[in-house]
Amino acid sequence: MQRDSAVSPGTGRFDAFRLVRERSALEGTVDAVALPRIADLIVAEPAPIRWRIRGTVDAMGRPALDLDIEGELPLTCQRCLGVLRWPVDEHSEVLLGRSADEVAHLDNNSELEVVLASGPVDPLELVEDELVLAVPFAPRHASDECAPPT
Repeated sequence: MQRDSAVSPGTGRFDAFRLVRERSALEGTVDAVALPRIADLIVAEPAPIRWRIRGTVDAMGRPALDLDIEGELPLTCQRCLGVLRWPVDEHSEVLLGRSADEVAHLDNNSELEVVLASGPVDPLELVEDELVLAVPFAPRHASDECAPPT
């Protein structure tokens, strides 16, 4: 992970509002197998995911984070039970809330995801959230790329 003044030393967590104020960015790589909510969804093999988080503001000037993730998830094909390499190339923007009330207000008045950032934010939790959303409900190869189990 890139060291930045918004990052708390030793924790990997960062001050999201400071990242926005400074228009800074953090980046790193994580093996998806190390993320508990993804580990159960993928085949147990290395799955490096590159991520980058940038502090920004949305179109209305509200504090936000731009998140980019890229890599490949090894999933089990529900048709042939073989490994399906699922490409991940996601970009998302999340709004930042300072309190539960502000998160609720933003959530009701925006189409964007909202994250509570009253304290240090774990970048890997943001990455994991996006990966969970990127995994298809029933992953399958194209019909001509695998044969159903016999």
